[in-house]
Amino acid sequence: MPSSDRLIVGITGASGVAYGLRVLDACRELGVESHLVVSRSAALTLADETGLAVSDLQARGDVAYKVTDVGAAIASGSFRTLGMIVAPCSVRTMSEIATGVTSSLLTRAADVTLKERRPLVLMVRETPLHLGHLRTMVRLAEMGAVIAPPMPAFYAKPQSLAEMVDQSVGRALDLFGLSWKPVRRWGEDVGPIRGAVED
Repeated sequence: MPSSDRLIVGITGASGVAYGLRVLDACRELGVESHLVVSRSAALTLADETGLAVSDLQARGDVAYKVTDVGAAIASGSFRTLGMIVAPCSVRTMSEIATGVTSSLLTRAADVTLKERRPLVLMVRETPLHLGHLRTMVRLAEMGAVIAPPMPAFYAKPQSLAEMVDQSVGRALDLFGLSWKPVRRWGEDVGPIRGAVED
């Protein structure tokens, strides 16, 4: 399968597991093969926030790996992908990726994504941020990662929490060159009409 048809999806234990779920849904809708790896703590968040089990989550992905399987395909740079998104991304995961000392398949896959110069998008879920968090983000940005906290886009006039989640997910997928239908775009769906001329 061509690399443009594969995306690695990591889901950690940070609050906001809905982001990861919708990334998987979007991949299916876009015809992109999702390669899923879920941290141990994500299982707790998944149950608390959605009532779903890890098996339900894995069923939404095309290929699912055990977080301990460091010999999996996504742990190798020779396995071509479009890149990796971690949604949501915990501070612990973010910090581990920044050090390059990885202890799970999730962080190893992220490290491989960086070394292969492929897009790594981290939907970091934490607030407020202390100086250590900010320095870690700077370090990751210098390494080539994209820090993309899921911020609400009020210009899109969301009518529900689900629409806010979809907007954040869609904008993150834009970073891989993937255009997902639920995204509302300024100058296209909302705001001034593209090409309009005012007096």
